[in-house]
This record gives sequence, structure tokens and C-alpha cells, in this order.
Amino acid sequence: MAQKQYNVTGMTCEHCAASVKEEVGEVAGVSEVVVDLAAHSVTVHGTDLDDARLRAAIVEAGYAVADSISDSVAA
Repeated sequence: MAQKQYNVTGMTCEHCAASVKEEVGEVAGVSEVVVDLAAHSVTVHGTDLDDARLRAAIVEAGYAVADSISDSVAA
């Protein structure tokens, strides 16, 4: 299973987290979305994750992707 983590700016509340989870969760291959408001990060788990689509989903939710923190694949 693949994992991608992003540093996201502008998230300040649970509504922000819910918006991001909803948009990112609709991207093909996504099985789980974890939002950490304190760290301003979004971690996505799934298969065949498309970086461009994940970033676009975060932007669609109304937030900016500052940087990709990590990109890994678990065996």
C-alpha cells in the first residue's frame, strides 16, 4: 500500500479537515485520509496514488499544498 503525505496551508478547524478528507477521499485508489490540523499535514493511504490528482483535490477543497513531506510504499 502506498502512502503520501503533504504539508497543507490554511487548515484551521475540523470543518477544514472534513473538507479535505471528503475531496481527497474521492480520488481513485485512496483508501484512507488522515488530517493532522496541528501539523498542517494530510496523509493519504491507498494504491496507485496519483500525486497530481491528490494535490488537485486539496486545492479543490480550498487549501494550498506547500510541499510533499513523504512518499512511500509499504510492503
